[in-house]
Amino acid sequence: MSSLSTINADLHCHSVISDGTLTPEVLAERAKANGVSLWALTDHDELGGQQRAKSAAQALSIDYVAGVEISVTWMGQTIHIVGLGIDSEHLGIIEGLRRTREGRGNRAKQMSDQLLKVGIPGAYEGALHYAGNHQLISRTHFARFLVEQGVCKDTEHVFKNYLVEGKPGFVTHQWAPLDDAVAWIKGAGGVAVIAHPGRYNFNALQMEELYKHFKNIGGLGIEVITGSHSPDQYQTYGEIAQHYGFLASRGSDFHDPSESHVDLGSLPPLPDSLTPVWSVFH
Repeated sequence: MSSLSTINADLHCHSVISDGTLTPEVLAERAKANGVSLWALTDHDELGGQQRAKSAAQALSIDYVAGVEISVTWMGQTIHIVGLGIDSEHLGIIEGLRRTREGRGNRAKQMSDQLLKVGIPGAYEGALHYAGNHQLISRTHFARFLVEQGVCKDTEHVFKNYLVEGKPGFVTHQWAPLDDAVAWIKGAGGVAVIAHPGRYNFNALQMEELYKHFKNIGGLGIEVITGSHSPDQYQTYGEIAQHYGFLASRGSDFHDPSESHVDLGSLPPLPDSLTPVWSVFH
């Protein structure tokens, strides 16, 4: 596996079509400049950028894998499942994602109402200004508005004081069921991957239940090397991948040059001991 492990694959990033700030074409150029040889655009609950990303990657001689990041509610919390190698024109996943997106507009208006109560007017309109796709208005767009207004110094500060549970602007939302998300990905010929497992606020038993259930319904992968994991977590989730027999994925979760901690293609390689998720595509 060693030669596959050293491929500079970045299989998790976002464009302006969801909550990133760059177009698919500019992301492709950035990936190429940073030495990425295998790339996936994984916008939230949306496949609208896939053909643009694929065309841009092909023009730059980058191998491309169609992707998506699906918002899922599991045990009352939001988790994310990445689908890789999907047919982006498959009607089953297109319809499932459409249903998942539907609730975002009402949720955004409720978030704005909450922020108004703590003296921050105009948040809905301000967030819309940052949303390249109004159907996909998200907390990230609200966070950028709060930074622009001088309420917080950066988006990291926003997510410590606003838009999270127990803070102003937080509104719960029922996303797709885990079983449905994995079924859509599999139906579209893709591989389902648990995104950034180190970010979830579950205890060890709940995480164990997630891994077992995910595997039982046909989930195949887990992100090991990702922008929000620490080096210690690389090891932790590498061991979990081995224990459960998961394929290992790698992706920066890049959104924006100034906001993101990790640039496209700049993560360390996967350990040789793991089977990369891209072994399925090569």
